[in-house]
Order: sequence, then C-alpha cells, then structure tokens
Amino acid sequence: MEPLFVVAVAGVALGGLAQSVTGLGFALVAAPALIALLGPSQGVAVVVLLGTLASVLPLLGHWRRVRVRDTAVLLVPTLLATPVVAALLAGMDTATVAVSAGVAVLIGVVALWRGFTWRRLVSVPGAVGTGIASATLNVVGGVGGPPVGLYAANAGWDPPESRASLQAFFLIQGIATVAVVGLTWPDPWMVLALVIGTVLGMWLAPRIPEHAARLAVLAVAAFGGVALIVGNL
Repeated sequence: MEPLFVVAVAGVALGGLAQSVTGLGFALVAAPALIALLGPSQGVAVVVLLGTLASVLPLLGHWRRVRVRDTAVLLVPTLLATPVVAALLAGMDTATVAVSAGVAVLIGVVALWRGFTWRRLVSVPGAVGTGIASATLNVVGGVGGPPVGLYAANAGWDPPESRASLQAFFLIQGIATVAVVGLTWPDPWMVLALVIGTVLGMWLAPRIPEHAARLAVLAVAAFGGVALIVGNL
C-alpha cells in the first residue's frame, strides 16, 4: 500500500471529522493529499464533491439549528461574487492575494482568541464582505472557509448553531462549485473514509465543551490562513 494512499485515506477521514465537529475544514485537511494522489484537475473536483457530501450527514440531524437569515445573507454575495472573482483573476498571479488573505485570517484569529470582537462585522455589510472574501479565497486557493468561520466566531453563535449554519453554507456553496468544476465521482474508499470520520465527529461534537468548540473553529481557520501563506510563498 503506497504511503500517499494511506495519507489520503487519513486526510479524508480527518477532514470529515473536522467538518462535523466545527462546521468547516474538510478541504483544508483533505485537499493536499487528495490532489497529490489524483492530480490537480481530478483532485480538486473530488475534494469539492466530498466536501459537499461532508456537510450532508451532520446537517440532516441539526437543520433546525441553522440560522437561516444569517446563512442566506452570507451565501448570496458568495454565490454572486464567485464567477465575477473568477473572471477578474483569470490569468493573474494570485499568490500575493492569497498570502495577504492568509495574513488577514491569522490576524483575525489572534484577535478573536484574545477576546477582541468587531460588532460592525455582524451586519449586512459585514456579511457581504465576508461572503466576497470567502468567494475570493475559494477561487484563489480552494479555502473559502476561514472568513465564514471567523464571522461565526465573532458573531458569538453557540456551537450547535454555528456547526449547522456552516454546514448549510458549505453544502450550498459546494453544490454551486460542483456545477462549475464538473462532477467527478470519488472512489468507494474515499466515501467510506469520509463516513467514518464524519460519524466519529458527530459523536464527538456534543461532548466537546463550548469553549473548546469555539477554539476548534479558530484553529481550523488559522490552519487555512497558514495554508494560504505557505502554499503561495
């Protein structure tokens, strides 16, 4: 069994666990190994589909906790901005944009970790800015989760609401992205690893203290910021 295959299996399972515990993080954890194993084109398409599926099981049992209005306010600018950002950045060197975004994410994580919150972000203009930032990072590096995770943490959503709302956001964003990049079915082992990781995460999520759950969201967002910086230097 090839080492890269083992790493990819572990990455998918851990990505599913992160997604079900925090509401985000599948692509951050699973994408590097899957893209290395399958190649950029097929790897990205599989990551997008698996990331979409990663939101289904956790959302089925908790859809009543979704903050529908807040999720919609985040989704509308994200979906509208995605094709515009893709057109604007086509053929451009996006490394500088990605590194700058990664630094901004890390600053936001540190500020929230130290207890600073920016109440103006929790508004329609703030949500629109968050949606555009998520769309931009999704186009630039496939890492659209950190801005939305920071928005949820800054807004003070309780962990069950945060998980459910983020799952709903990424499910719809993922369906829209699949429509753009095309449908590539994953291998059965990928689906099995995803289900195992997701089920384990669903079992763990309600057993994690609220403070620890908030820190987990920030940790996943920070990981995304670091990934943007390191991957584009």
